[in-house]
Amino acid sequence: MPAKFSALDLLRRRLTANENHLVDGLLAGRVSRREFLRHGSLLGLSVPMMGGISAAVGLSVAPQRAFSQPAGGTVRYGQIVPGGTMNPLTVADAAGVTVMSQYGETLVLSDADLKIKPLLAESWKPNDDGTVWTFKLRQGVKFHNGEAMTADDVVATFDRLCDPANASNALSVFAGLLSKGGTRKVDEHTVEFHLEQANGNFPYAVSTDNYNAIIVPAAMPASGDETMIGTGPFRLETYTPKVGASFVRNPDYWGAPALPDRVEANFFDDYQPQIFALQAGQIDVIQQLPVLLSTGLINDPNAAILNTPSSIHHQVHMKVDRGLFKDKRVRRAIALCIDRPTLVNGLLQGRGQIGNDNPFMPTYPSTGQNVPQRQKNIAEAKQLMEAAGMSAGFEATLTTEKYLEIPEYAVLIQNAVKEINGNISLNIMDQGAYYGDSVPSKSPWLDCEMGITDYGHRGVPNVVLQASLSSTGTWNAASFKNAEYDTLVAGYVRALDLEAQREASGKIQSLLLDESPILFGYFQDMLSATSKTVSGVTLTAMGHLFLAQAKV
Repeated sequence: MPAKFSALDLLRRRLTANENHLVDGLLAGRVSRREFLRHGSLLGLSVPMMGGISAAVGLSVAPQRAFSQPAGGTVRYGQIVPGGTMNPLTVADAAGVTVMSQYGETLVLSDADLKIKPLLAESWKPNDDGTVWTFKLRQGVKFHNGEAMTADDVVATFDRLCDPANASNALSVFAGLLSKGGTRKVDEHTVEFHLEQANGNFPYAVSTDNYNAIIVPAAMPASGDETMIGTGPFRLETYTPKVGASFVRNPDYWGAPALPDRVEANFFDDYQPQIFALQAGQIDVIQQLPVLLSTGLINDPNAAILNTPSSIHHQVHMKVDRGLFKDKRVRRAIALCIDRPTLVNGLLQGRGQIGNDNPFMPTYPSTGQNVPQRQKNIAEAKQLMEAAGMSAGFEATLTTEKYLEIPEYAVLIQNAVKEINGNISLNIMDQGAYYGDSVPSKSPWLDCEMGITDYGHRGVPNVVLQASLSSTGTWNAASFKNAEYDTLVAGYVRALDLEAQREASGKIQSLLLDESPILFGYFQDMLSATSKTVSGVTLTAMGHLFLAQAKV
């Protein structure tokens, strides 16, 4: 291999997945030198790094203007129909996140490498104990209505999100962490977040990890917003619920101007029609693909698969306060029926990581290293069922959503428990119906005795630890209430160093293996697809689709 490629390999080890995808486009000729410099700047690559990469592949880097004339054209993408309105307060599904990512921005970007980067905030720092975080805001940012973004807008945004009266989905992040009034203006471009408890990972709470945290004008009504006013590179042109939306280039964008003139979002009820539309040239991008349906596109010379490692997972919850699931022996027996390597190698076609029935995926830096991996063990499962007085079997209903591989996952669980005489009926619903109003007594998700729910990617496990498993968690579908768990999680969240986090996480993992209120069978990669003629598409595993630097 020529020496210049060895130098490139060394440089690429320092890049994120999205940055390496951009380099792939440069090497393949899909991205020009000019496009590489423009896209790289948006992703946060330094000028020396871009110069080093260009030199390594034999390109010279001449000084350029920061922003050049946009290329024009329309990028058409497909996605699943959002489950509710586009109110940033209450959006609760990945499909809604994708729409919001066309027009809205958060203070911080949580990237595919589990690191955070500046977006609407240029910098941030904590006080000595991590109870107050100070953020410096980017200047020169305008909303789509022409108003300048200031600290007043940031304060108003987070006061709305943290107000329990608004029933914001962001309370899953902020409950017990940040209250209304805790976000304070220092000056026009500086805000302080005064936390209820120390938090070493707080910037993730105001990043793209928390998809409700897009910054909107202070005057935005708390009751709802489908006007989609944000600060992003595109502004709303049209929106038709259940059908789609269109966005046009924002001429006042603070960053590099968007290359496309327009972006068209096309909503689909299922995935196969999106694949057909991409192959027929009717759309240019598919926001997310189920692994099992991606095989045909992998072998299609006119399509490209984008693979992003992630903490995306599908939680299998069991109500611990009712019926047979009150007995943890039953829950553990069901967990022991699951063959996790088969899930990853079969259901996910190898595109994921094995789960261990807790929110800590193996590649999180804070994951405890000495916790045994749960294995399939039917003999032990039968012993537990006998001890619980249920050796003759049981009946239950598993309610879930028609989304990605979840229906197939449900069938695998249904078949797996037959080995312990389990009879599980399946109730598979449309995603919007499954989530309902996302509050207890008005949501099949939160009310069903057993369910499977999709959880998006997070750069740190804090939200899942707290929202889905703590006693006061807003997404606690298992109704799990355990004082020891709550104490351990509080200690993990407060920890400011990695070793303390690992010690706490090991104890949390062991407790959850014993209690088994939720099964975490796998963490799957995020798959998207584009036409081979498209370049410059970047995304997050959370569901954001960034098309400002896309070219068709």
